[in-house]
This record gives sequence, structure tokens and C-alpha cells, in this order.
Amino acid sequence: MTARDNILGKLRRSLEGTSPIVDNFDEALVTAPWQYPAAERVGRLRQLMETVHTEVHLTAAEQWPSLLAHLLRERQIDSLLIAPRTPHGQQLLRAWEGQPGVPSTTAYDRPIEEWKTELFDHTPASLTGTLGAIAATGSLILWPTADEPRLMSLVPPVHFALLKASEIHSNFYEVMQRFNWAGHMPTNALLVSGPSKTADIEQVLAYGAHGPKDLVVLILEDQ
Repeated sequence: MTARDNILGKLRRSLEGTSPIVDNFDEALVTAPWQYPAAERVGRLRQLMETVHTEVHLTAAEQWPSLLAHLLRERQIDSLLIAPRTPHGQQLLRAWEGQPGVPSTTAYDRPIEEWKTELFDHTPASLTGTLGAIAATGSLILWPTADEPRLMSLVPPVHFALLKASEIHSNFYEVMQRFNWAGHMPTNALLVSGPSKTADIEQVLAYGAHGPKDLVVLILEDQ
């Protein structure tokens, strides 16, 4: 008799006279997506994002340009990169037109090769929209477009992101179903939970190594 046969024989003899335990495992625990009540999604998202040093503000849909101007002045930032062909870019330009003391705006409206130095060296902050967010993981969903390229959320040291409260989803599966990603997978969807950070060097946490050092989310209470 081999060692293997000896081990298997002991296992079989140990089961003699016993009865299998009824498996009452609830399959839905691993197959049914977790749902957060709509009223709890903002709080859940905010809690998780603030834990990783994201700054979150709640504001009315028509008041965010004023709040944004205030936050920029607090940081002594006098220039903001925007996407003027987007709805939020147009709303910002209308709201700031003729207003004293608001930062100047720079439009991302040309190929990167024409202004790479200005973007990387002289653009302190940017504003982008979002496709929504995920409450379960505390993540923003960014879907860059030709009007609002990926570099807008990657290069400037401070990234301001607009998020509608009604577009905070419970989980990633819900997002995939909502936007039919099985049939129309985005080419560059991004999940962002906080500012760029790394601890690669001597295990010391540093912010801004691979992207913005500050992420500020403006949640628009549109429900």
C-alpha cells in the first residue's frame, strides 16, 4: 500500500457513520449585487473618498461655478483648464463671464503637440466631468473624449471633478449594465478613488507622483 492509499483510506474511515451536513449557503450572497439605497449613496461615496484624501463638496447644480471660483481662490490658483465644448464647460464660461476676481480659463482645444510645455509646466488645475461614480468602492468613473482628453485629469496638479448625485451607482456591475459595456465597451474608462499616490520609495507615502496631488469632487445635488 502506498502512502497515498494509506492517507485516502484514513479519510474514508473517518467518515464512517457520519451524515453530510445540509448546505444552507445563500447563493445570492455572491451572485446578487449589493444595492445601496439612493439616499445613502452620496454619504457612502464621500466617506470612502475622503478616507484616501479626496476633498468632497456638496452643492446645487446651478451654484457649482461660484463654489469652484471660491475653492480656486482659497488655493491661490489663478488659471483653470476647461473643455469649452462640453455642457459644464459652457455653463462655467457663462457663469464667470464679466465676474470680477474669477480665475482665467484655458481651453483644451488643440493638439497636445502644439502646447505640451504650457500644459505640463503652466497649468495648475483642471475641471472635468464624470460618467458617474460607484458607492461600493468610492470611485469616480471618467470616460475621456476628444473634447475632454485623458490628459486633463492626469497632468494638472489639482483636478476638480463634477459629479451628479443621481449618477452615483451602487456597484461596478450596475454601471456595466447601465451603459451596456458588454456590447459597447469604452476604450478608456477610468476608475479614480483619490489623488495620485505611491509608497515605492522607502515606503514613504507621497502624493502627486503619477498624476494630480489633489482631487476635489463637486457633487451636484440634482435629485
